[in-house]
Amino acid sequence: MYTHLSISDLRSKLACGELTCSKVVASYLSTIDQQSHLNAFVEVFANEAIERAKLLDQKLSNPTSWGKCYGVVIGIKDVLCYKNHHVGASSAILNNYSAIYNATAIQRLIDEDAIIIGNLNCDEFAMGSSNEYSVHGKVLNALDNTRVPGGSSGGSAVAVQANMCMVSLGSDTGGSVRQPADFCGIIGLKPSYGRISRYGLIAYASSFDQIGIFAQTVSDAALILETIAGPDEYDSTCSSAKVPSYSTNLKVKKSYNIAYFPQALDHPSLDPVIRAAIVEQLNTIKADGHTVTPVDFEYLDYIVPAYYILTTAEASSNLSRYDGIKFGYRTNKVVSDLNELYMLSRSEGFGKEVKKRIMLGTFVLSTGYYDAYYTKAQQVRRLISDKTKDIFDQFDLLVMPTTPSTAFKFGEKSNDAVEMFLGDLYTVYANLAGISGISIPLFRHPNGMPFGMQIMANSMNEEDLLAFSSYCLSSK
Repeated sequence: MYTHLSISDLRSKLACGELTCSKVVASYLSTIDQQSHLNAFVEVFANEAIERAKLLDQKLSNPTSWGKCYGVVIGIKDVLCYKNHHVGASSAILNNYSAIYNATAIQRLIDEDAIIIGNLNCDEFAMGSSNEYSVHGKVLNALDNTRVPGGSSGGSAVAVQANMCMVSLGSDTGGSVRQPADFCGIIGLKPSYGRISRYGLIAYASSFDQIGIFAQTVSDAALILETIAGPDEYDSTCSSAKVPSYSTNLKVKKSYNIAYFPQALDHPSLDPVIRAAIVEQLNTIKADGHTVTPVDFEYLDYIVPAYYILTTAEASSNLSRYDGIKFGYRTNKVVSDLNELYMLSRSEGFGKEVKKRIMLGTFVLSTGYYDAYYTKAQQVRRLISDKTKDIFDQFDLLVMPTTPSTAFKFGEKSNDAVEMFLGDLYTVYANLAGISGISIPLFRHPNGMPFGMQIMANSMNEEDLLAFSSYCLSSK
């Protein structure tokens, strides 16, 4: 059975003949079958992965011909388009729908000799923090099956956690990569907004959504990022900034100026064990010669309300395309007019959580409430953006917890929307500001579950983010 250590280790074993792509794929398919109870996969592309591995094995003896991701087995969240494969956002509204083109990120992985092994379960339309809101059923945390894996990219996190693929792609609108990575004890990277093309990513909230990466090592995350990042003519929001060679620049080359928010560490929702661990880690970082400084951040309690007003408003607009006319689910009931067809198709096709957020978004955009809610939330976002610019004019990195708690039990928060939303307290900030963030696994709670630390860097500064993350993990 193949146990993944790193992509560089994989390449060494392939180069010396210890492994073949076919053997690696066979091992992962076996593991996926053994771990099927975790419900991480929506669909496994078994025959296709086997054939792809055979094709790649034809150039096994010529490493100079290998792409960056030669033989790397990757799972993709069920919101990314992979041509001629089902993509459904874990929703009944897209039942039996197949993608008609490749997402840019998927195409770039294929071009670099990656093997796509399947698509992965998630909260419906990426709306959730527990992976309990999926038409395919909940995903189980491999470390404790009674606990959630986090969301919305729960399947992507568990697939890497349980060694069902080497790395996986998810999407992060308000923490949907970093939070499940934290709950599952792996690395979750959310690049800056615009660093990776969103072409082929099913939209939830377009000004927040970002493709992210799950991995076991920082070096793996770095290599995948440099493979899929970069300008794209199909996405006007994609940055034209040069993509550094992240994977070869993981050494810390200077002393960093690091900020943290006292309000974040003193927040009443934060588990005392997590707080103590982060404080101790900050002290260790300081002892290693880096500068650690508290920075007052007066907007912490406005972050979650602003985020949910803005994202639900965008969701209300984005999801209006699912009307039962051109594609996706259509009601089988007899209808009297077009409006009834829309209403029944959406009522039957969308799940409860998605309908709730669409209605909330429609409300905040409605006449009489637009200025009171949507406009105010945009003003808060501007204040946060300006404050963030000031912070990164003075500091290299920002450190805070990833989540207020470790993975919670299934059903524990599903009936309390406010408590569930507050779980996003520390992650939505990066999406509101458009900056990069990563969760790295550093700690173990007395309850047996892992938790990590979140590090953020200024927009397009993933190089320092990854190098410092690698340093923190190597020194733990």
